[in-house]
Amino acid sequence: MNPWTRVLAVPALMFVALVGAVPVASRAQEPAPQPGPERSALDAEVQQLRREVVDLNRDLFMLEEDLLFPASTQVAVFVSMDVGTFFDLDSVQIRIDDKEVANYLYTAREHEALLRGGVHRIWLGNMKVGEHELVAFFTGKGTHDRDYRRGATLTIDKGVGAKYVELKISDRVRKLQPEFVVRVWE
Repeated sequence: MNPWTRVLAVPALMFVALVGAVPVASRAQEPAPQPGPERSALDAEVQQLRREVVDLNRDLFMLEEDLLFPASTQVAVFVSMDVGTFFDLDSVQIRIDDKEVANYLYTAREHEALLRGGVHRIWLGNMKVGEHELVAFFTGKGTHDRDYRRGATLTIDKGVGAKYVELKISDRVRKLQPEFVVRVWE
């Protein structure tokens, strides 16, 4: 073996060992990056992009509803409550022309919102022009903690234009029972 090869090989190994150790030591002593004007400008740009995405999402949702449910065939069904002393709403099922279109189970929070005057859109769909039968079934607890399941029927004469139907639950004080009214909003 050539004596120069051995001499050159040893310093090369030492050089590799030293080069590998230097970056690790220097990285540990580097200060953490401080937020500067570039970072705050980037944060502001990200926030602006988020707002634009939210606005775009809202516009797309409205466009989707307009395309899926045009005003000429649109029917919307809403649920509302008045007082609620004699009936504790659990669920509502809606059938149109003997076809179930909605079945909704209310949470305690949603029930409280209805009692405070809130209105819930339970169904939005399309209907052909003509007569249709809407049947709504209300399930819940009545007076004396009895289970209640009541139905209400309405014949809808669908013409051109949107129709809005209200399913209203109110108290009938004279009979100490709930009353279920289904009507078309004019």
